[in-house]
Amino acid sequence: MSNGHKLAGKIALVTGGTTGIGLASAQDFAAQGATVYITGRRPAELEAAVATITATGAKAYGIQGDVAKLADLDRIFAEIKERSGHLDVLFANAGGGDMMPLADISEEHFDRIFDTNVKGTLFTVQKSLGLLKDGSSIILTASTTSVKGTENFSVYSASKAAVRNFARNWLLDLKPRNIRVNAISPGPIHTPGLAGLVPEEHQSGLLGHLATLVPIGRLGQPAEVAKAVTFLASADSTFINGIELFVDGGQAQI
Repeated sequence: MSNGHKLAGKIALVTGGTTGIGLASAQDFAAQGATVYITGRRPAELEAAVATITATGAKAYGIQGDVAKLADLDRIFAEIKERSGHLDVLFANAGGGDMMPLADISEEHFDRIFDTNVKGTLFTVQKSLGLLKDGSSIILTASTTSVKGTENFSVYSASKAAVRNFARNWLLDLKPRNIRVNAISPGPIHTPGLAGLVPEEHQSGLLGHLATLVPIGRLGQPAEVAKAVTFLASADSTFINGIELFVDGGQAQI
């Protein structure tokens, strides 16, 4: 394996790979030599993301689907099996959430966030097990909210705490297969999802405020998270298992 091609010959899946951290990670996986599958719910965005990745000559395929729907997951993994036969890397990244004060939380709000972030992550990993080779790497997207309190963000924060604990437990379940499971916990990253937490007229104010909370003094970029994800996916991290790797400019460390 040449230096600079840490994932040469590997087959990787990135769920929620059409934008933000997911797209940046898929791009980095491809740049490191992997054949990459990405999923997304919206066909137009999925097609555009695949075009972005393959513009450099990399191999990437898009599969439309919602990780909260088990039938979609079955179809996603069936397509990967037919085309590539196995997986070496799974980045269970699909997720999201919005802000809601405690007094206003509805059943719909709870179900929507937990269905994608918790149920979706669980069954993405479970249904991947038949394709993942022994010695594979699984990376889960958690968040600094797993350890930090955030006003009006309790349901999302709880969902990410659950994801972080999945990593702690699944590494034990998968020990016989030498499959590593780690969580990546981004801080505030300049993505459409972060800006979309508030109406457009308040977005610049939100992003500016969040930057003041980061010791480095700025928001992170998706590509900065992607480098950490690639590290966890590659042989550079073969003795790293069950960690929560913060990519947060120090926010959760103070």
